[in-house]
Amino acid sequence: MFFNSIAFAIFLPIVFFLYWFVFNKTKSTQNALLIIASYYFYSCWDWRFLFLLVFSTFLDYYTGIQIEKGKSEKSRKFWFWLSIIVNLGFLGIFKYYNFFASSFSDLLNSAGIKASPILLNVILPVGISFYTFHGLSYVIDIYYKRIKAEYNFVDYSLFVSYFPLLVAGPIERATHLLPQVKVKREFNFETAKEGVYQIIWGLVKKVVIADTCATYANAIFDHYTSMNSFSLIMGAIYFAFQIYGDFSGYSDIALGVSKLFGLDLLRNFNYPYFSRDIAEFWRRWHISLSSWFRDYLYIPLGGSKGGLWMKIRNTFIIFVVSGFWHGANWTYVVWGFINAVYFLPLLLSNSNRNNMDAIVLKWNFDSAKVIMSILYTFLLTCIAWVFFRASTITDAFSYLKRIITDRHFGSQYLENERYNYELLLLIGVFVLVEWNNRNKVEPLSGKKSLLKLSLAIAAILAFGTYSDYKEFIYFQF
Repeated sequence: MFFNSIAFAIFLPIVFFLYWFVFNKTKSTQNALLIIASYYFYSCWDWRFLFLLVFSTFLDYYTGIQIEKGKSEKSRKFWFWLSIIVNLGFLGIFKYYNFFASSFSDLLNSAGIKASPILLNVILPVGISFYTFHGLSYVIDIYYKRIKAEYNFVDYSLFVSYFPLLVAGPIERATHLLPQVKVKREFNFETAKEGVYQIIWGLVKKVVIADTCATYANAIFDHYTSMNSFSLIMGAIYFAFQIYGDFSGYSDIALGVSKLFGLDLLRNFNYPYFSRDIAEFWRRWHISLSSWFRDYLYIPLGGSKGGLWMKIRNTFIIFVVSGFWHGANWTYVVWGFINAVYFLPLLLSNSNRNNMDAIVLKWNFDSAKVIMSILYTFLLTCIAWVFFRASTITDAFSYLKRIITDRHFGSQYLENERYNYELLLLIGVFVLVEWNNRNKVEPLSGKKSLLKLSLAIAAILAFGTYSDYKEFIYFQF
């Protein structure tokens, strides 16, 4: 069930009505309804994997209690590592087994040893990377005594399987969401209105921007060998806006839907393409994942407190692992490696936290430098996105090489019989709207909100009628 589907447009109002008018007596009834709705929502993808979700939920619930009750460090470690190993084991089997088996087989074949890998014919359970990380952070926090174990199974189950964040995040923390599900929610009209605005803006990002850019980006990347330099540059830009509109659009819808039920989720995007350097970009892009790796991997490894070698090592580990988290393909690993290379000079010069303030532009030289920094950061990001989007590392290098060597900048028709720069006006308007509202959660509220809301809905209906794309990119992760 996609957020941008008719089925969800029917599902959401029904759950909303039941939540506030039928199951509104106590916190327990509210949570029970959201659990049922979440399990139904997840079963619409593939009901068989619902058992995996329930098992993962029970595993972390039970091990969390055992860790807290453990009378010895040996007992606590046993339950802690049981949860870690089983969780990562399931993730490894479903997401990475075929990748490692094929890669090892290719390595043997390149050495002259014939090998045929035994591959698993299984599909990746949707959302497994996200709900696994929900559970891992919960168990880790209990082990290090940052939080207490949750003894109410319904409350904990809702924390893990809450449907707005279940399949593509944001990756929630028990310290943030669990306290909210443990108290009865009261309806707040202003909060609900904010949620509706955020849902609509998320749909604009997905349907109007991401899905339209996907038409052009796919046509260019799938036929890059026949494209000239100009088209290839446009293809990289279109994909940059496709993945941003797609994923941040999903996050906006998830946060907006959650506000309808009186629950606040972590913000996942903060206008990342207005970043002045790569460090700032990663503070603004997929914030819940970046902060997860910072808190549960980078800092435990020593962070940046050690010597020069430790700083370099930890930086590359966190970026490469982050890349590998996105998928079982060497292209994601290289994408993570490239971002580590981008980040390293900032870290070594202690300038990775220079741009912590809000962006304010005036008619002076400093503002011109800020604009150039934003454009330069966006250029670096687009180069890295080529590896993220390409099917193989060879394709990515060939794509970039052709940009440099072709040196033809005329307009080209694509298979859909459109000029490939036709989207530039739409993207330009979108960028201006986001820029003017960069200090807001979404651009639709405030002055003339009814007019802006009407225009947004009209754009969604107009572009959605002809859209061939439904699935969100991050569902595959």
